[in-house]
Amino acid sequence: MSVTPLATVPSAQPAPAFRGRIGRDARSGHYAVPRRYRLHLTPSCPNGLRIAVVHSLLGLDDVCPITFLDAVPDGPDGGHSALRPLYEASAHRYAGPAAGPVLSDDWSGRIVSTHAPDVTRDLAQHFGSGRPALYPCGAESEIEAVERLCRQGIEEAAQQAGAAVSEPAAQDAALGRLLETLGSLERWLVGREYLIRDQITAADVELWVTLVQLDTVHRHHLDADAVHRIAGHPALWAYARRLTAHPAFGSQLDLAGIARRHHARCRGLEAAGAAVQILDWAAHATRTS
Repeated sequence: MSVTPLATVPSAQPAPAFRGRIGRDARSGHYAVPRRYRLHLTPSCPNGLRIAVVHSLLGLDDVCPITFLDAVPDGPDGGHSALRPLYEASAHRYAGPAAGPVLSDDWSGRIVSTHAPDVTRDLAQHFGSGRPALYPCGAESEIEAVERLCRQGIEEAAQQAGAAVSEPAAQDAALGRLLETLGSLERWLVGREYLIRDQITAADVELWVTLVQLDTVHRHHLDADAVHRIAGHPALWAYARRLTAHPAFGSQLDLAGIARRHHARCRGLEAAGAAVQILDWAAHATRTS
């Protein structure tokens, strides 16, 4: 897939606190041993949902168990109190939020990584033998391009388009960038079942989660006309419906948790687009692949 580079937009997300890797650094001792590692996540969080879908696609329930966190962090700093012992055991006098998702090492009781892209890659590469190839040989640059496109052209553009503090011109420019990105994806997906290969890859997980967020979160801060224009990409939303009907995707979708998390965290103003749902995610998630 050819992806036109987009202008870099500063991200409000904090840098990951831990970035250990499984099977990469012999000095770390993080060897790929089944049932040694544990995931701590909530599917109401975009990064948690990405990891949960990859975990489900790979069938890793018996290899790397999941401890599910509440949809809304209970700490005053936006962290999860259940994760505080792990953070304090992993970093001396750690003072930041105990945020998820987390990949921990049950042997040491410490955190390996809080960086979602690294976690999904390590799960697929070190525990994915004989399972779906979510990172096919030669596809890494394409997957990274899709990640950038989703982050900058959809996620950040939608946030800016719906930001109450933005100037109208800036909002219009952001909406234009969002629609341009969706239009390029629409044209690309015509006649294709998946994004970059003839099978599900990590690129499909990335785009699907981004579309879920666009419809269940960002839509609430856009006007109705903008949402109708976003919905006017039939191939793109048909693609989202197909993936939602796949058990590994739809079974991880916690719509109530996403709504709770959004209302607990969001300080923006609700707009008319909140009444214009693009997909009935719950209905499509009840189907089988």
